[in-house]
Amino acid sequence: MRSPLDDRLDPESPGNRGGTYASSHGLTDADAQLRLLIDNVRDYAILTLDLEGRVASWNAGAERIKGYRAEEILGQHFSRFYPPEDVARGKPQAELELVTREGRFEEEGWRLRKDGSRFWASVVITALRDDQGILRGFGKVTRDFTERKLAQERLLQSEERFRLLIESIQDYAIYMLDPEGRVSTWNAGAERIKNYRAEEVLGQYFGRFYPPEDVARGKPQRALQVAAEEGRFEEEAWRIRKDGSRFWASVVITALYDPQGTLRGFAKVTRDFTQHKQTQERRELEMLRDAVLARDEFLSVASHELKTPLTPLQLKLTSLLRVVENHPEATLPVGRLTRDLDVARRQVRKLADLIEDLLDVSRISMGQLRLNRTPMDLTALAREVVVRYTPQALQVGSTVNLEAPAPLPGNWDRVRMEQVLTNLLTNALKYGAGKPIRVHVRMDSGLALLTVQDEGIGIAPEHQPRVFDRFVRAVSERNYGGLGLGLFITQQIVEAHGGIVQVRSTLGQGSAFTVLLPSGLDTKLD
Repeated sequence: MRSPLDDRLDPESPGNRGGTYASSHGLTDADAQLRLLIDNVRDYAILTLDLEGRVASWNAGAERIKGYRAEEILGQHFSRFYPPEDVARGKPQAELELVTREGRFEEEGWRLRKDGSRFWASVVITALRDDQGILRGFGKVTRDFTERKLAQERLLQSEERFRLLIESIQDYAIYMLDPEGRVSTWNAGAERIKNYRAEEVLGQYFGRFYPPEDVARGKPQRALQVAAEEGRFEEEAWRIRKDGSRFWASVVITALYDPQGTLRGFAKVTRDFTQHKQTQERRELEMLRDAVLARDEFLSVASHELKTPLTPLQLKLTSLLRVVENHPEATLPVGRLTRDLDVARRQVRKLADLIEDLLDVSRISMGQLRLNRTPMDLTALAREVVVRYTPQALQVGSTVNLEAPAPLPGNWDRVRMEQVLTNLLTNALKYGAGKPIRVHVRMDSGLALLTVQDEGIGIAPEHQPRVFDRFVRAVSERNYGGLGLGLFITQQIVEAHGGIVQVRSTLGQGSAFTVLLPSGLDTKLD
């Protein structure tokens, strides 16, 4: 069956006799070029139908998309491209009738290839009328949109899965607001947390979830303004349930803009943190209670520690005064005076050290611990401290062995490093149980290492993580004195130098404290 377009392009048709088909003048050249264009288009199935719906022309795109060669399909009714259920309800003929009446029909739907497989088609059927308006046939353009259809379905499925996920979440209230702040979606978590059913709250202004005092000062609207201007608003604050009870909420509001930058609404996620806040408040209360107890204990211990040297000091000074009052100048017992004055001097030094420790804690708390770095030899300093404390070690039945094979130069604060050595050594003497103490000074991998090791009572594993905390002692103050500040101050001094201090201890076998220090000004350890 021939179409009007076929007649126009046929040199033997009445209108084309006389060689005009091959002429470079007239419409037939343009018609021939148009026919070549249509025949070679591969992305569109372009075909014509006669008045009964039979295929009259067939291009390369139709062959590629539908699978039929021209000789297989010309003259066949176009209904063979429709699924059986569409044919059974007369859809192909109904489409031609509609095109006849209205001039055009367009849809997307399933169509069939030659092998019976289905593809999603974008179809346009147009009525072809001559100059007198007489219907001569139909033009049909089909495009294979299967991939786009599948992509859309995947997107819809993904969106549906996401919607189902959001709706089923119980631990978060996730819902949408329109640009004015009215609720437009409501998930199961929102119902559980806020107690409203969706039909009760959809379309309502979200300010109803805020306490009255927040609503009165315009807090809900300001939250939306911040989200709109900055893209996001976040806070923790009190919110209201349907029954009027309050809960502590973690809230995030996110502004939603379309590709053109128009505000489309807000996404709001709320989580009930009431239990978390209560736990946090209990923890803070416990910490405050512990701090008060620690303060009270510290004041008790500090009072005891400060009183301890004051009592013998007072006794010695009283005794000295009586000796001087009761003896003529010529008969004063010089030896006794010397011994008593030495005891008094040591007690005064102990008081001064305790007060200096307290001052150091105050400086550290205010960030005022300052270092005066100068070139020094750590080995020489260790030797001086060990010699100074040898008599005290002998009094408690301990020996102190120094292992420092070579000078160890560095840029450190000499006074503060002496304080570190003194604190570690006196700590070892106190808890060393009269056993040997070893002090090691050496260089290892570019770091200065100082280790003070004893064989004393050791530290229980549960106490080791806190031995460097202020006012903390791993043993009872009844058996061992001290304010519990020495190791805290030691750690602060070492860290101020860019170093670290570590402890290794076994209960009943002793402890080893190791200081690692960079020798330069800039290097620090993590």
